[in-house]
Amino acid sequence: MKLMLAEDDAILADALSASLGRAGFEVEVADNGAVAEYLLLKQNFDIGVLDLGLPLVDGLTVLKRVRAARPTMPMMVLTALDGLDDRVAGLDAGADDYLTKPFDFPELEARIRALLRRSRIGGGTVQQMGRLSFDRDARRATIGSDAIELSPREWVLLDVLLTQRDRVVTKDQIAESWAVDRSESGPGSIEVYIHRLRRKLESSGLAIRTVREKGIAHVTSGPARSTTATEIAATSSSPRAADRRSVRSSKRRLHAAPSPVPSSSENSVTVSE
Repeated sequence: MKLMLAEDDAILADALSASLGRAGFEVEVADNGAVAEYLLLKQNFDIGVLDLGLPLVDGLTVLKRVRAARPTMPMMVLTALDGLDDRVAGLDAGADDYLTKPFDFPELEARIRALLRRSRIGGGTVQQMGRLSFDRDARRATIGSDAIELSPREWVLLDVLLTQRDRVVTKDQIAESWAVDRSESGPGSIEVYIHRLRRKLESSGLAIRTVREKGIAHVTSGPARSTTATEIAATSSSPRAADRRSVRSSKRRLHAAPSPVPSSSENSVTVSE
């Protein structure tokens, strides 16, 4: 999962980035609002975490602009401003959740994962991943503004991969989704459709990777990494003062929190034999 963290306190940002990395997130850090806004609007992130007391452009302004441009992106506010008016302002500006400093890292991680779950379940029938837009109601898939022509089986295969993004999907499950027996689909049939889907997604920012020796494939966003797999690549002053007053406690809690077990499946949909 790609996460954009906007935090101008370097020590806290480093601690959060390290903890989130150990939890399985790919973290990009912005130390001011201008950089945060640019990254959130120009790159594809699964979630954004914003401090409100950012220099150059304050967090509320960034939040409003990002929400207007990307209405479905999960956004969390992480700030020392804990007053009722502050919380209401943050939520009204477009935050999906609002967590105040000091905080415990396990709670932050749990809230982030809850937002990601809700975004997949409650985000309507249109799913966005990379440059790919997948509209189940309209049965339409596009990369940017270009429609992708998919056969019925390619459509179902892509639907399964996107729906089961963080879970293992067996080839028997794919055959079942096609309403055929595994034997009827043929020994190489699923591989053929995966190959076709790879080619059609080349410009989407996604990749379907196959690890031959383990018989698995997964689709993920982000740049290609060198592996043994056969793969294709994706190609405001007062808020700041309040935040500074509470970062020390948050840092202590972060360093005291146990390191979560890394999860290798957070960024992928996996198809397994």
